[in-house]
Amino acid sequence: MTNPGDRVVQPAEQLRYATWLDWGTRVGLVVLLLSFAAYVLGLAESHVPVSRLPELWVHPVGRFLELTASPTGWGWLALVHRGDIAGLLGIAILAGSSVLCLLALVPLYWSRGDRAFAAICLAEVAVVLVAASGWIAGSH
Repeated sequence: MTNPGDRVVQPAEQLRYATWLDWGTRVGLVVLLLSFAAYVLGLAESHVPVSRLPELWVHPVGRFLELTASPTGWGWLALVHRGDIAGLLGIAILAGSSVLCLLALVPLYWSRGDRAFAAICLAEVAVVLVAASGWIAGSH
Protein backbone atom coordinates (compact mmCIF):
# COMPACT_ATOMS: atom_id res chain seq x y z
CA MET A 1 0.00 0.00 0.00
CA THR A 2 1.34 3.45 -0.89
CA ASN A 3 1.33 6.41 1.41
CA PRO A 4 -0.57 9.52 0.32
CA GLY A 5 2.72 11.46 0.12
CA ASP A 6 4.49 8.88 -2.05
CA ARG A 7 5.22 9.94 -5.59
CA VAL A 8 4.41 7.49 -8.36
CA VAL A 9 7.19 7.23 -10.90
CA GLN A 10 6.13 6.39 -14.44
CA PRO A 11 8.51 4.65 -16.84
CA ALA A 12 9.97 6.88 -19.56
CA GLU A 13 8.13 5.05 -22.34
CA GLN A 14 4.77 5.60 -20.66
CA LEU A 15 5.48 9.29 -20.22
CA ARG A 16 6.64 9.66 -23.82
CA TYR A 17 3.61 7.81 -25.19
CA ALA A 18 1.25 9.86 -23.00
CA THR A 19 2.88 13.15 -24.01
CA TRP A 20 2.66 12.38 -27.72
CA LEU A 21 -0.92 11.14 -27.34
CA ASP A 22 -1.84 14.28 -25.43
CA TRP A 23 -0.48 16.48 -28.21
CA GLY A 24 -2.05 14.38 -30.96
CA THR A 25 -5.40 14.60 -29.23
CA ARG A 26 -5.10 18.36 -28.77
CA VAL A 27 -4.14 18.94 -32.41
CA GLY A 28 -6.93 16.64 -33.63
CA LEU A 29 -9.54 18.40 -31.52
CA VAL A 30 -8.37 21.86 -32.62
CA VAL A 31 -8.55 20.78 -36.27
CA LEU A 32 -12.04 19.38 -35.65
CA LEU A 33 -13.22 22.59 -33.99
CA LEU A 34 -11.69 24.89 -36.60
CA SER A 35 -12.99 22.87 -39.52
CA PHE A 36 -16.46 22.72 -37.99
CA ALA A 37 -16.43 26.48 -37.39
CA ALA A 38 -15.32 27.09 -40.99
CA TYR A 39 -18.14 24.84 -42.21
CA VAL A 40 -20.87 26.33 -40.00
CA LEU A 41 -19.80 29.93 -40.65
CA GLY A 42 -19.58 29.34 -44.40
CA LEU A 43 -15.88 30.21 -44.53
CA ALA A 44 -15.19 27.12 -46.62
CA GLU A 45 -17.34 26.02 -49.55
CA SER A 46 -19.09 22.70 -48.99
CA HIS A 47 -18.77 19.70 -51.26
CA VAL A 48 -22.46 18.98 -50.70
CA PRO A 49 -24.59 22.09 -50.20
CA VAL A 50 -26.39 22.11 -46.86
CA SER A 51 -29.68 22.78 -48.63
CA ARG A 52 -29.43 19.38 -50.41
CA LEU A 53 -28.79 17.34 -47.28
CA PRO A 54 -32.44 16.66 -46.31
CA GLU A 55 -33.15 15.15 -49.75
CA LEU A 56 -29.91 13.13 -49.71
CA TRP A 57 -30.01 11.76 -46.16
CA VAL A 58 -32.86 9.39 -47.03
CA HIS A 59 -30.66 7.36 -49.40
CA PRO A 60 -28.42 4.39 -48.56
CA VAL A 61 -24.75 5.32 -48.36
CA GLY A 62 -23.91 3.95 -51.81
CA ARG A 63 -26.58 6.07 -53.46
CA PHE A 64 -25.63 9.09 -51.33
CA LEU A 65 -22.02 8.79 -52.53
CA GLU A 66 -23.20 8.46 -56.12
CA LEU A 67 -25.57 11.44 -55.97
CA THR A 68 -22.99 13.67 -54.30
CA ALA A 69 -19.98 12.45 -56.30
CA SER A 70 -18.27 11.90 -52.97
CA PRO A 71 -15.06 9.89 -52.93
CA THR A 72 -14.49 6.69 -51.00
CA GLY A 73 -11.38 5.51 -49.20
CA TRP A 74 -8.64 8.12 -49.01
CA GLY A 75 -10.22 10.14 -51.83
CA TRP A 76 -11.48 12.63 -49.26
CA LEU A 77 -7.96 14.08 -49.06
CA ALA A 78 -8.47 15.71 -52.47
CA LEU A 79 -11.48 17.54 -51.00
CA VAL A 80 -10.07 18.43 -47.58
CA HIS A 81 -10.38 22.12 -48.49
CA ARG A 82 -14.17 21.74 -48.52
CA GLY A 83 -15.99 22.69 -45.33
CA ASP A 84 -18.00 19.50 -44.98
CA ILE A 85 -14.98 17.27 -45.66
CA ALA A 86 -12.35 19.14 -43.60
CA GLY A 87 -13.52 17.58 -40.35
CA LEU A 88 -12.26 14.22 -41.58
CA LEU A 89 -8.72 15.58 -41.19
CA GLY A 90 -9.28 16.02 -37.46
CA ILE A 91 -10.68 12.51 -37.23
CA ALA A 92 -7.69 11.14 -39.14
CA ILE A 93 -5.29 12.95 -36.78
CA LEU A 94 -7.08 11.52 -33.76
CA ALA A 95 -7.14 8.04 -35.24
CA GLY A 96 -3.50 8.22 -36.31
CA SER A 97 -2.09 9.63 -33.08
CA SER A 98 -1.20 6.19 -31.79
CA VAL A 99 1.08 5.64 -34.80
CA LEU A 100 3.15 8.69 -33.90
CA CYS A 101 3.20 7.62 -30.25
CA LEU A 102 4.55 4.19 -31.16
CA LEU A 103 7.16 5.68 -33.50
CA ALA A 104 8.27 8.00 -30.70
CA LEU A 105 8.98 4.94 -28.53
CA VAL A 106 11.25 3.20 -31.06
CA PRO A 107 14.38 5.37 -30.42
CA LEU A 108 13.89 5.04 -26.66
CA TYR A 109 13.66 1.26 -26.79
CA TRP A 110 16.49 1.02 -29.33
CA SER A 111 18.87 3.13 -27.23
CA ARG A 112 18.16 0.94 -24.19
CA GLY A 113 18.86 -2.20 -26.20
CA ASP A 114 15.23 -3.34 -26.09
CA ARG A 115 15.22 -4.38 -29.75
CA ALA A 116 12.18 -6.65 -29.28
CA PHE A 117 10.04 -3.78 -27.98
CA ALA A 118 11.25 -1.51 -30.80
CA ALA A 119 10.33 -4.22 -33.31
CA ILE A 120 6.90 -4.69 -31.73
CA CYS A 121 6.24 -0.94 -32.00
CA LEU A 122 7.26 -0.96 -35.67
CA ALA A 123 5.11 -4.02 -36.32
CA GLU A 124 2.10 -2.34 -34.72
CA VAL A 125 2.68 0.74 -36.87
CA ALA A 126 2.87 -1.46 -39.97
CA VAL A 127 -0.41 -3.20 -39.09
CA VAL A 128 -2.21 0.11 -38.57
CA LEU A 129 -0.85 1.56 -41.81
CA VAL A 130 -1.75 -1.51 -43.85
CA ALA A 131 -5.24 -1.54 -42.34
CA ALA A 132 -5.70 2.17 -43.05
CA SER A 133 -4.45 1.80 -46.60
CA GLY A 134 -7.37 -0.39 -47.59
CA TRP A 135 -5.09 -2.98 -49.22
CA ILE A 136 -6.55 -5.80 -47.14
CA ALA A 137 -10.12 -5.09 -48.22
CA GLY A 138 -8.99 -4.42 -51.76
CA SER A 139 -10.31 -0.85 -51.70
CA HIS A 140 -7.08 0.92 -52.58
